[in-house]
Amino acid sequence: MKKILVVEDEIAINDLICMNLEIAGYLPVPFLDGKEFSDHLREKNDYDLALLDIMLPGKDGFELLEEIKAYEIPVIYLTAKGDLPSKVKGLRSGAEDYMVKPFEMLELLVRIDNVLKRCGKKETGEIQIKDVVINQQKRTVHKNGVEISLQPMEFDCLMVFWKYRNRVLTRDQILNILWGVDFEGESRTVDVHVGNIRKKLNFSDVILTVPRVGYRMEV
Repeated sequence: MKKILVVEDEIAINDLICMNLEIAGYLPVPFLDGKEFSDHLREKNDYDLALLDIMLPGKDGFELLEEIKAYEIPVIYLTAKGDLPSKVKGLRSGAEDYMVKPFEMLELLVRIDNVLKRCGKKETGEIQIKDVVINQQKRTVHKNGVEISLQPMEFDCLMVFWKYRNRVLTRDQILNILWGVDFEGESRTVDVHVGNIRKKLNFSDVILTVPRVGYRMEV
C-alpha cells in the first residue's frame, strides 16, 4: 500500500484528503505543523509521495520541499497561493505538480496516480476481486483460473473502477481519466465497456449503476 504524507494545517481539509486517500486504497499520514513534520522526516522517510501546503506553521512548504527532496519523495503542492510567481517557484524548486485550492478531490486522486506512475515503482502485485485475479503488469485477467480476454479499453476501464473503488464516478469522469484530457465524444461509450466487463467477469454485483449519475465499484 502506497504511503502518502498529507502536510496541511487546516484540520477539515486534512481530514477530507485523508478520508479520500483511504477510500482510494492509499495509507495517508497526516501532519498539521511544518516543524513537527520536519522532525518526523528525519526519523522516518519511507514515503511514496507528499501532499504539501505552502503556508504552514513552524516551517513553510518551500522550506520543507528541500528536506523532502533529500529523500527522493515526490511532492504535489496543495495551496491557496494561486499567483503565478508562487506557482513558478514551486515547480522550479522541484515539485511534481501544483494544485490551487479549492480543488476537486477526484482531480487530486488522478494527479496523485500520474505522479506515482511517473516517479514511483511499478505495481507488480495481483488484484483479486471475488474469483477474478488481475495482473496489472501483464494486463491479464483470470476467472476461476481461466484467462478472460478483455479489450484494451475494457481493461483500462476496469482499472479505473479499481483505482477509485467505492467512489461514484460519472461517465464523463471515467472517460476523462482514460484519455487524460477532456473527452468530447459520446459519454455512453462507457456503458458499452461496463456491459462487456460485467458480462465477461460476472460483475453485475461489483460494478453498480448509480441512476442518473454513473457507476461505482463496490468491493
